[in-house]
Amino acid sequence: MKLPVYLSLLVESERTLARGYRQVAQAHGDEPDVHFLCLTLAGQCDTHVRMLQPSLDRYGTGDAGDEPERLHADGLDEAREGPLGLLRDLQDLYLLASLVDVTWNMIKQVAQALPDRELLKVVTDCDKETGVHLRWLLGRMKQAAPQVLIAVK
Repeated sequence: MKLPVYLSLLVESERTLARGYRQVAQAHGDEPDVHFLCLTLAGQCDTHVRMLQPSLDRYGTGDAGDEPERLHADGLDEAREGPLGLLRDLQDLYLLASLVDVTWNMIKQVAQALPDRELLKVVTDCDKETGVHLRWLLGRMKQAAPQVLIAVK
C-alpha cells in the first residue's frame, strides 16, 4: 500500500505551506490583511497536520525508498520585498496550496475506496479550508496585480 507515501507528502506539504504563510506574514507586515490572514491560514495548516496524525498512526509514514524522487514540496526560500515581491510571494503560496489541494483530492479517492470514514471526514474538512486558501490567494493577487504591474515608478 502506497497511501503512507501520500499521507507523508500531504503532511510535509501542509508544514511547508504553513512556513511559507509565516514568512510572507512577517515580510509583508505593512499589509495588515496579508499579515493577519497568512498567520490564520498557517494555523489552519498546523491543524490539518494534527488532524492527519490518527491516519498516520494507522497507516504509517512513507518510506523514503518508496517515494519518487521528485515527489516533494519546495517552500519559499525567503520572502521578497515590496509590492512586486508580495505578488510573487502570493503566487508561490498559491502553487504550494495547489499542491496541498490536489494531494487532498488523491487522499479523498483512497479514503472513499477503502472505505475509511474517519480519514474521509478529515479530508472533507481540511480540503474545504484549503479551497478557501486558494480563493483568498487568487483574489488578493487579482487585487494587487493591476496596481503593481501597471504603476510607473
